[in-house]
Amino acid sequence: MAVAGVKKKSDKKKPQISYWAKEKCSCPVCKKAFDHEVMLSGQGRMIAGSLTDELHRNFEPSAKYGRVYPLIYEIGACPNCYSAFFWNDFKELKNRDIEDKIFSHMEKRKAAVHEIFPYFNLKKERTLFDGCAMYYLALLTYNDVDEEMIPTLKQGIISLRLAWLCKELNQRCADHNYDYISEVFYRKALFFYQQAVINESARTEKSSSLNNMGPDMDKNYGWDGVIYLCGLLEYKYGQQDDVQLRVKKLAESKTAIARIFGLGKSSKNKPGPLLEHARNLYDNLSKVVADDEF
Repeated sequence: MAVAGVKKKSDKKKPQISYWAKEKCSCPVCKKAFDHEVMLSGQGRMIAGSLTDELHRNFEPSAKYGRVYPLIYEIGACPNCYSAFFWNDFKELKNRDIEDKIFSHMEKRKAAVHEIFPYFNLKKERTLFDGCAMYYLALLTYNDVDEEMIPTLKQGIISLRLAWLCKELNQRCADHNYDYISEVFYRKALFFYQQAVINESARTEKSSSLNNMGPDMDKNYGWDGVIYLCGLLEYKYGQQDDVQLRVKKLAESKTAIARIFGLGKSSKNKPGPLLEHARNLYDNLSKVVADDEF
């Protein structure tokens, strides 16, 4: 099938899932250009399945293309300096001091990612494994940007997606501890989501101004989704050693969920699936804090 873009030799013998865009991506950190891989859509590549309580869209495998992972194409990673961002952010970074800082941590990022995802490749068509490595590179890269790029919430979204992708990787590559690594990224997501809300309240970072809060790529659940995920992640992945602290945090989450989703007529304007999941979460939180009101 002819597709606009630069074709590579490996495109010929397998059903095509992605293509190389004609226009290369210019890395603002090392000032070098690299290929931009774009996922194709249509023709049964993406068969939408169920939506999980974490607002993650499952995709069913197709007979022709097998199982595809649309999320892995949302991140770009420079193979020259190992900087990684959401694709649009490659054009947003224009601060020389920050660029220098990111460049100075190049080897540190590369080494950290190699520890978890050894032998990743940033120059060929990406696999699930490569995609995980790119997301981890992005998680580390956003450590070095300023609040104007809204890094905290982006790191929350990246961490949550990494948890999903590592869970998929564990199913394809068992006995390599990617189930444990998935749990680690869930806990990182919990931290970053809650910190994003704190930063928003303190007005130190405009978390709620992010154009697309996902958390997945098929729908933007906005700030309501962020508040919901703060509560859900605390409920599912929060610490359990200090029982009193856990109950306190879950009670706070319950109050936040009720404020957003339990206000009668206003709740009719909320996205249906999100409202349904929020009600289920509220019921679960109520059981923990021994309070039945909704």
